[in-house]
Amino acid sequence: MRIGKRFGLVGPNGAGKTTLLKIIAGDVLPDEGSVIRGGMSVGYLRQETEEVSAGVTVLAEAMQAFSEALDLEKEEKRILSAMEATEDHTSEAYHKLMTDFDRVHQQLLAHDVHMIKPRTEAVLSGLGFDAEDFDRALDTFSGGWRMRVALARLLLRQPDVLLLDEPTNHLDIDSIDWLENYLKTYPGTVVLVSHDRYFLDRMVNATVELIQGRLTEYAGNYSFYLQDRTERREIQRAAWINQQKTIAETERFIERFRAKASKATQVQSRVKQLDKLERVPEPPSDEATISFRFPDPPRSGKVVLDFPRFSKTYPSDHGSPVPVFRNAGPLTIERGEKIALIGRNGAGKSTLARMLLGTESFEGDRIEGHNVAITFFAQHQAETLDREQTALDALRHAAPDRSETELRTLLGAFLFRGDDVFKKIKVLSGGERSRVALARTLASPANLLILDEPTNHLDIQSIAVLAEALRQYSGTFVVVSHNRYFLDEVVSKVWRAGAGGVHQFEGNYSDYLWQMEHGTRRADAPPAASGPAAPRPTLDMGAPAASGAAVSAGSGPKTKEQKRLEAEERARKRDAKVAASGSKSAGMNDYQLRKEYAKVESGVEKLETRVASLEAQLADPSLFADAVRGKRLMAEYEEAGKRLAEQTAWWEELAEAMTERGLDP
Repeated sequence: MRIGKRFGLVGPNGAGKTTLLKIIAGDVLPDEGSVIRGGMSVGYLRQETEEVSAGVTVLAEAMQAFSEALDLEKEEKRILSAMEATEDHTSEAYHKLMTDFDRVHQQLLAHDVHMIKPRTEAVLSGLGFDAEDFDRALDTFSGGWRMRVALARLLLRQPDVLLLDEPTNHLDIDSIDWLENYLKTYPGTVVLVSHDRYFLDRMVNATVELIQGRLTEYAGNYSFYLQDRTERREIQRAAWINQQKTIAETERFIERFRAKASKATQVQSRVKQLDKLERVPEPPSDEATISFRFPDPPRSGKVVLDFPRFSKTYPSDHGSPVPVFRNAGPLTIERGEKIALIGRNGAGKSTLARMLLGTESFEGDRIEGHNVAITFFAQHQAETLDREQTALDALRHAAPDRSETELRTLLGAFLFRGDDVFKKIKVLSGGERSRVALARTLASPANLLILDEPTNHLDIQSIAVLAEALRQYSGTFVVVSHNRYFLDEVVSKVWRAGAGGVHQFEGNYSDYLWQMEHGTRRADAPPAASGPAAPRPTLDMGAPAASGAAVSAGSGPKTKEQKRLEAEERARKRDAKVAASGSKSAGMNDYQLRKEYAKVESGVEKLETRVASLEAQLADPSLFADAVRGKRLMAEYEEAGKRLAEQTAWWEELAEAMTERGLDP
């Protein structure tokens, strides 16, 4: 296995991809042969959720990647305590403690122990955790989030060989993008098993196919593999056909002349040829093409759903409600639109999907169009299936007007073939039950589909079948998915939930990416549709409260005398406040104050930009391979943050002084 390569391990379901990873990791012993690791460390991300100790925080669990360095820190603290407890500093025992302390301290320096926490926080943030999540107990999170922590710990360990089994299953689109960037600079070997074609195309530089117990390597990404495999199989099939023809002709010759003494030598020669012949293996047959098409749904009105404005909050453990959407909208779904709903985990995608369905309460109006019938799919629906029914019964119950052939074809698209359709729900795995639930949802669709992560637990071929069916579907749908290849294939509009609203982009996922990279909007900026962007926080620069000599509002223009009295009152209050505070703005005249305010405001804006730039650089995964650069950037970040805090305080003081003098900035 070559260091620095990123392999995609592909093959049909049941080919043994996960088993092969377990053999490489040492979890499973091979029946024959051996695995030689050559002293290389191997890290394996399993599909199943690991058990976690009660009360262990997210940050502490992820930092176990640095257990050796953390143990050294504990040892250093123990030695320091022992040194403090030793009264005779000239004793041999104290001298030994000093020697031990120096040894441990040098080892800690080699581990860059001061970078452990920021590195861990950067990886956790990249995988979707907020800063307030770091100190939460890990056992309070769902299995998907615990898988993210396991992935973070593995990435931070940086083993020589990194084995990732479906690493994108529990990630949102932003986290998958981050993981791609991280793995592109990974110093070791990476082996990926994934059903996400987009991820494989962008990530791997070699593809290994496992089929019929044989491994075949292709020198490119997944798309290259598909093309090269077709060409190789055509060549192999031609060679196999030619060899089979030669074998048949030779066997006919042997059979024909076996009994003739005059041909005995030639017969024996051909028998030996067949015995020595290196047989060309028959090429694997291409996967059966499964065709599935939705029945034509009833026609809806032109406007399917309309949300003029809407807000949604959830109660919080801390008392204050947590806003998901704030005065967002308008959102309109028209007949025939094919919409992707994307965003970070927690941005409100599933909440909005339920609002579209009409089962989630919110503030605002939901206006349903004429003759709209909705079909909804979410992962939890797998748990509502009748456990005593067979997979085929579950579909027949949902679509009694469909023929058994149609229902079995649909189940075949979702990996239930032959007698699998007669398996009872209770004996199916969680992934198999999810596939039955999706097939059941699609067996008799309405004219509006709302699909929440429909590609989970599907292999690449089944995803392609679903994509083709949705392309041909004449109704309307909204799909929540993190499978970017699938979104590219089926959608014509992208909604991105976040920042309290919903951005709308025309085109498929690749079009959305282009707009994000070349357009003016940012994914984390408040959507224009959710109201005007919040201005930069500033102090109130309006006129101060009028003195007793001032006239009330609306009583007409002020006289010169009134203005003079107000100015004197403001000056008196300002002088009293300056005398009490000792402010250095006190000695400035109005011109100097204006000039200093403009200068400091410009400096604050530059520092804010600098701090944001340094934050982005510190979150870059490639930084972890360069400890010297990491230390320098961290020092620059701390210094810039300190200067920003000082300058912001001075800017606020100047703004307050200008307000008191009645000056406009």
